[in-house]
Amino acid sequence: MSNLIFQKSWHIAESESTPESVYMNRRDFIKGTSLATLATTAAFYGCGIGPTPNPNAPIEWSAIEESSYPVKRNVQYTLDRDLTDENVAASFNNFFEFSEIKSDPKFHAQNLSIRPWTVEITGLVNKPQTLDVDDLYNLMPLEERLYRLRCVEAWAMAVPWTGFPLKALLDVVEPQSKATHIAMTTFYKPFTAQGQLAFWRPWPYTEALTLEEAANELTFMALGIYGHPLRKQHGAPLRLVVPWKYGFKSIKSIVKIELIDYQPLTFWNTVLPLEYSFEANVDPTINHPRWLQTTEKMIGTGLMYQTLPYNGYEKQVAHLYT
Repeated sequence: MSNLIFQKSWHIAESESTPESVYMNRRDFIKGTSLATLATTAAFYGCGIGPTPNPNAPIEWSAIEESSYPVKRNVQYTLDRDLTDENVAASFNNFFEFSEIKSDPKFHAQNLSIRPWTVEITGLVNKPQTLDVDDLYNLMPLEERLYRLRCVEAWAMAVPWTGFPLKALLDVVEPQSKATHIAMTTFYKPFTAQGQLAFWRPWPYTEALTLEEAANELTFMALGIYGHPLRKQHGAPLRLVVPWKYGFKSIKSIVKIELIDYQPLTFWNTVLPLEYSFEANVDPTINHPRWLQTTEKMIGTGLMYQTLPYNGYEKQVAHLYT
């Protein structure tokens, strides 16, 4: 695949910049008087006050994690580009529960306690489960996969994930025949995750897939990254990875998985339905109102690649949409 390199890593064409009117319309309500209320509330409850957490603190290894890594790589999943540097990937994160600024979750997410951590699998299943996240290390077939990650904001990474196919977990709980969708929910701890104090947003974060999408071979539940457990800013201790969809579909820090018989509301599709579709497949022919989708910029190197349909995974998933 050919690639293009911008002369300056920070340069973008004027045509790609966000129009001021669009930017202000989105931010007016969020950034207006509500910020004063948010700041007062945070101060009252002690949020954001005190020493800044250390983003380089040792990863919290449980006993089962100590014995589980490294995990064998599945060579079926390869990349057409170099892996993103681990330190770069750990410092550039969309995690609105903690901040809208991508460099902030590296610090603020360290406040989240991830042990103990349970995941409830419920709804239209024959065998509902509530599992400790550490149980998944024994129950699931762990492997490492190299995946492309494409954000709707037109940037991308290449990441080594450790985890298991979501289908393996679905097989344990046995979905009922009337189940059509799978909904996932993250934690709700507004006085730990200060972004959740933004009361105008529909917290906790939710995402969903059709059951066919969830059972696809590519749909992955990640417990680790770069050969060790997930760091908190990556969505520890358990997150979804759906490589053919834009990154906002890959929900972080999951606490609940529910099988249902309808298409549910999801976070960004509720907040900005004209900008974030439920399906959210990577598609270079459909531009976002604020970001062109024909190319993608690799975080860390600045290399530019042509964006491919379904993020390059067309062979594995296109049949789901015909």
